[in-house]
Amino acid sequence: MKTFLIALLLFVSSSTFAAENQATSTNPLLKKWTGPYGGVPPFDQVKVADFKPALEAAMAGVRSNIEKIANEPKAPTFENSVVALEHSYETLDRLNAIYGTWSGNMNTPEFQKVEQEMAPKLAAFSDEITQNEKLFKRIEAVYNSPEKKKLKSEDQRLAWYHYTRFVLQGSQLNPEQKKRVGEINQRLATLSTQFGQNVLADEEQEALIIDKEKDLAGLPPSIVDGAAAEAEHRKMKGKWVISNTRSSMEPFLTYSPNRDLREKAFRIWSARGDGGNAHDNNKIVSEILKLRAERSKILGYPTFAHWHLADTMAKDPQAAMDLMLKVWKPAVERVHAEVADMQAVVDAEKGKFKIQPWDYRFYAEKVRKAKYDLDFDLVKPYLQLENIRKAMFMSAGKLFGFKFEKVTDVPVFNSDMSVYKVLSRDGKLVGLWYFDPYARAGKNSGAWMNAYREQMKLNGKQIITIVSNNSNFIPGKPGEPVLISWDDAITMFHEFGHALHGLNSNVTYASLSGTNTARDFVEFPSQLNENYLRTPEVLAMLKDSNGKSLPKELLEKIDKAKNFNQGFLTVEFLAAGIIDMKLHLAGDVTID
Repeated sequence: MKTFLIALLLFVSSSTFAAENQATSTNPLLKKWTGPYGGVPPFDQVKVADFKPALEAAMAGVRSNIEKIANEPKAPTFENSVVALEHSYETLDRLNAIYGTWSGNMNTPEFQKVEQEMAPKLAAFSDEITQNEKLFKRIEAVYNSPEKKKLKSEDQRLAWYHYTRFVLQGSQLNPEQKKRVGEINQRLATLSTQFGQNVLADEEQEALIIDKEKDLAGLPPSIVDGAAAEAEHRKMKGKWVISNTRSSMEPFLTYSPNRDLREKAFRIWSARGDGGNAHDNNKIVSEILKLRAERSKILGYPTFAHWHLADTMAKDPQAAMDLMLKVWKPAVERVHAEVADMQAVVDAEKGKFKIQPWDYRFYAEKVRKAKYDLDFDLVKPYLQLENIRKAMFMSAGKLFGFKFEKVTDVPVFNSDMSVYKVLSRDGKLVGLWYFDPYARAGKNSGAWMNAYREQMKLNGKQIITIVSNNSNFIPGKPGEPVLISWDDAITMFHEFGHALHGLNSNVTYASLSGTNTARDFVEFPSQLNENYLRTPEVLAMLKDSNGKSLPKELLEKIDKAKNFNQGFLTVEFLAAGIIDMKLHLAGDVTID
């Protein structure tokens, strides 16, 4: 997904930067990207100390460009106002791509200090642009002009995009209101940065440490090997560490028969940012909710939910809530039935407890085995990370004619990364795909897609996109294949779908490129791509270390069990959505 900075600046787009000669020429972060493929991110030249002066210089350059547009003596036109705005951020865009990469992947204590200082400054800069009255009046004039109907559809969309972003950020407010919105945005930027850093700190500093080998009983070898490797990495040789990431915690909760350790692991995982320690986010959440409610009222919306959904397909919070609640009741009923099946297993084993959150995955797996004779641990040997990657490439080739070729002539920010050039059916360069698969200190948990550069057309020239997929797998013993779960394989295809969305883009303007679509549409291509994991062509590529394909009987069991545990999975994501909506529909009240 997009880096948080690109979301923060809202309307920032790749473009030409007329004021580059104002930038500090010795700072590598401010220079145009050089090298093959139309230039690549200079990850090997990044120094954290360069970020602050680079950001300040890049913002100064944008200010200069914006002043020229705002004070243009000629009447506003699509070209001299909307396109000129689109073409005002090249250096800052390149810098944001690298800055966001460090925030998500290399968030060291040194970098966090820069983040804390620059977050409110970047928010203030964003408001400075959207609250520029002269600039907005030019954008507004183009948007409301009868001449807009004569523009190409993509040009009309760009005019709508920039106009809508300005309005949603308060361009039509009076000076006093603008001042308060600016203060709120700067405070929210600081709080959001603190929130993310607190979660990251708990993920890095908290972990399940296992001292006794007997406590590894029941765990698949891949989990044990990964835990041993993580312990060695943390200089805790002779122990085993289940790191505080989903890729480590969920498998442990699924396979460990040690109920006490499962509870301990679950509490560590679920307490990120909620542990009552120095990294606790509860007060931060309460303040964020209050500030979001206040800002939304100033902007003319009943609640933050109304403001946030204003430019989405859903439009109205009640429409979104109605859809979720329509599914909620039957999903909850299904969960009760699922838990009853698990409780029956506990009772049959003479257990003296009721199913708790840390029991759910373990007993769900037992019920799956009993009902469908399906043990996903037997599937895992066929889910080698490298084979999944090859299968993704093959499916993209079948679907879109893409060919992926590994390259070594571009810099990376970690030696675990690999880079591939992507070619079309007729051999033309489409883009670059970076793959960053493993967990590390300073890296956000989960899996996501980034665009380092959006596809666009500049002065008639095609500018190729540069996209990345990022995961948090735990490598096992050196030289042995990394085995992942079936769910993680689905996630890989999902996130690769976002990358394919970007690689298939063919537009003029970066602001409309790739995944820069309505927020509630952007998941469609990725959810569609998930389905290709189950195709015969892909499944044929899933082989174990002996070269044997996933057995037909296992595939049949997977298909029969595909709806198993769907109550839990549905409730899990619906609960998050419903609670989030309720929190943001509550308005200006104090929420614990």
